[in-house]
Amino acid sequence: MRFCANISILFAEAPLLERFGLARNAGFDTVELWWPSGHDVDDVAAAVRAADVDVALLNFDAGDMPGGDRGLISDPARQEAFRANVPIALDLAATIGATKLNALAGHRIDSMAFDEQLSIARENVRFAADRAADIGVEVLIEAVNTIENGPYLIPTTRAASEFVAGVERANVRLQYDAYHMQRMEGDLTATIERHIGEIAHIQIADSPGRGQPGTGEINFDYLLAQIEALGYAGYVGLEYKPPGGDTEASIAWIPREARAARRPTVSQG
Repeated sequence: MRFCANISILFAEAPLLERFGLARNAGFDTVELWWPSGHDVDDVAAAVRAADVDVALLNFDAGDMPGGDRGLISDPARQEAFRANVPIALDLAATIGATKLNALAGHRIDSMAFDEQLSIARENVRFAADRAADIGVEVLIEAVNTIENGPYLIPTTRAASEFVAGVERANVRLQYDAYHMQRMEGDLTATIERHIGEIAHIQIADSPGRGQPGTGEINFDYLLAQIEALGYAGYVGLEYKPPGGDTEASIAWIPREARAARRPTVSQG
């Protein structure tokens, strides 16, 4: 199992640019993050290099996340903002070696027909995917729970899978978040098995508190073993809120030697 630390939510005791190094010092050689709003992309790239970490996943700009935004792709009033971010995000991804970018769908707009809003979202994802394909990057679609995130447009695994199929691009795949889907639908292992061929990235947090494994109701020993048994070779992102804000304590469940995700080079001959 290859873990990566989501530094947009872990190591929040320090400013974002310092978290790459904190993750590395804690034994992680791979991280993921949301769009680094308010930070110069060159500074982000420099922090990645200085910490000597890989970046498994980066989000496209999703708007004002602390203010309640959950993505731009389905809102016609924000289409220009999303499309303007695409080349910037892809350039950053290429610079830091990220090969997966998550495009959050945004909220349901009551004044629009549902199918019309999905159509706009698909067109924006095609726009991003066609440009991402030129540099070998995948665009991911994630189902997000509506309990804490408002009327999110794509709230279930089935809805996300159907959306991806409708985009009709080979480099558009699923991002599966065990926390969100435990809250929305449960049946995690069966759902992952059913969609394993579509899933490019997995994230975890325990439910209902969104803490680390062992703080809630999900049997992660079983879940992670099943994911591994299915032959999943991607990363498992640690996207949880450390109880009490203590990241070091929250990662104690992973032995330090299991935190490094880089695969050793096999010598030939």
